[in-house]
Amino acid sequence: MAQDIGTGSEDANFKMASRPATAPKQPPPESSKSIKTRGLVILSFWAVVVFLGLPVWLWTTSIYRASLPLQDMLDWADGKVFVPNSNAARHALNVLQACKPTFPLQIAIEAPFLQEVEAAHLVRMTQHALDDLNEFSAHHLRLRLKKTFLSQDPQNASMAVTEDEYAAGYLKDYGATDGMDVEALTVRLQPKTGAQAARAELQSHSAKLDVFYASNQAPSVSSSSSTLATFIAGKLQELFAEEQAIIAYILQSAQTMGQASQIALSASSTPRELRPRFHRSLNPELAAKMDSRMTRSLKYAPTYHITVSLFTPSATPSSWEIESALAEYFTPLLDSISGVSNFTVDTQVQLYAAFSPSVQSPEYDTEQQTWTLREEDLSGFINAAEWPLSPSIGAGPTLNFVLYVPDRSTSPLVVKGSRASSWLIPQWGGVVILNPQDTNATSSEATLSKESIQPALLTFSHQLLSFLGAPQTPPSLPLQIQTLTRLRAASLLLSASSTMGSLARLTVALPSIAIPETVSSAVDTTLMHLRTTCDSLKGGKFRDALENARIAEIQAEKGFFEKSMVGQVYFPDEHKIAVYLPLLGPVGVPLLMSALKELRRLWASRKIRQPG
Repeated sequence: MAQDIGTGSEDANFKMASRPATAPKQPPPESSKSIKTRGLVILSFWAVVVFLGLPVWLWTTSIYRASLPLQDMLDWADGKVFVPNSNAARHALNVLQACKPTFPLQIAIEAPFLQEVEAAHLVRMTQHALDDLNEFSAHHLRLRLKKTFLSQDPQNASMAVTEDEYAAGYLKDYGATDGMDVEALTVRLQPKTGAQAARAELQSHSAKLDVFYASNQAPSVSSSSSTLATFIAGKLQELFAEEQAIIAYILQSAQTMGQASQIALSASSTPRELRPRFHRSLNPELAAKMDSRMTRSLKYAPTYHITVSLFTPSATPSSWEIESALAEYFTPLLDSISGVSNFTVDTQVQLYAAFSPSVQSPEYDTEQQTWTLREEDLSGFINAAEWPLSPSIGAGPTLNFVLYVPDRSTSPLVVKGSRASSWLIPQWGGVVILNPQDTNATSSEATLSKESIQPALLTFSHQLLSFLGAPQTPPSLPLQIQTLTRLRAASLLLSASSTMGSLARLTVALPSIAIPETVSSAVDTTLMHLRTTCDSLKGGKFRDALENARIAEIQAEKGFFEKSMVGQVYFPDEHKIAVYLPLLGPVGVPLLMSALKELRRLWASRKIRQPG
């Protein structure tokens, strides 16, 4: 019985083992409705991506670029722009002139002791002599005879009085408007007795040049040459020679920098290899003056901060009459150049101020009986670690003027060799050593009087003009300020033009950078004031030219350094890829694969339906 059961079980196992394996069970075929639903689902996803996702993404990530007059900006940088001629516009003539900075200076000639015909003939001959001497057409002197008549006062019959109505008529005839700088210099011809050669005296506190001549030197109407005319022309050319050289240097440097596609124009930092050939053609003395000026002068700023400091290594002097001294000896200079830049002034006193560790102790000169500082120690004289001479928090660069009063045990203190008691630190400030025996101290030598501070403040005044870039010649403060006005107007005009070109090139080179409306507005304002500046220079309105050039420079810098624009300059495309891939990868791959699968199914079904 047991055997039969076992045999039956083995037969059953054999039958199961010998039965062929069946194919895996296939899913039921999809209905056409399911296939259609799946296609609609995939299509709906792609429709959301294409018609909703992409527009939202483009709208939220789009970069707004305001329209900029790129060609005009590049033309200003290259000096190819044309502006309307103001004089031609008055006569309804559509005349355009290239905006090349020009500087027509009006020189008035007063000749009260010459007949009007003779004086006019002298002015014409002097003008011809000036034109022959001038090799720089952008800067030219234009002479005009200023009518004068003798005073009716018999006790003062030699006094010449100018006729204001003539000056007003001159401005009207030449199409000038209010604000024009009528004359840069007045030349007063005064006869003298004897047969001495003509000589000239320049007034230090007024823009007047007195020319003394002998009566036989006055040319007649029929004469074709005149030593007096040649003398006057040579003197005028000498007075404005440094100004012409500096303006030529600025224009040539701007052209060189434009060719090199530099971002900014800074005459004080021009590389030596890019310096124009004009500089090499100057006489050595004038070239040295220009190099010195470019090295020490500060970059232009609308406002400068001045700190006047008193330092002493002992406890005296502990105070000084600086307020009254500044008001009498320093503030008038600041007021006279306020049309170029504004200034803020503060003062401080530092007692027990020790030398910088890098400066050796003063040496005693037995022959001169003075204490001396080595010239190589002057650059490290300022003890920056202990002396409170940090820059001001306010806007604008800081100029430091240090008045150092040495101890009586080491005075008089001078610089070894030159025996100077003052020196400049380029682009930082100036130092004046005031020895105790040269002061008028009061209250037991504890207070420096106003009179004691006067020489130091006069030295600071000269140093300030040097830092602002005023020329060393002519030695007349009004003429130096006039020259500084013209130089600053030219520098700002070229600097703003260069910034416009740099902004245009940046806009083209970086198409992904944002251009907000503030930049467009700043560019429009800059271009408008550049045209006005150029027109003012042509008309001789240098103060108006400086004011417009200042606004153009500020707006150009504002547009170029716009915060929202500068932030995207250093945002490369690799950063965008690193941001988008982790977000779009997990979503984009399934959508793409499902779309490809659905396309393959459609292609296969289409081939099946095709006959044959």
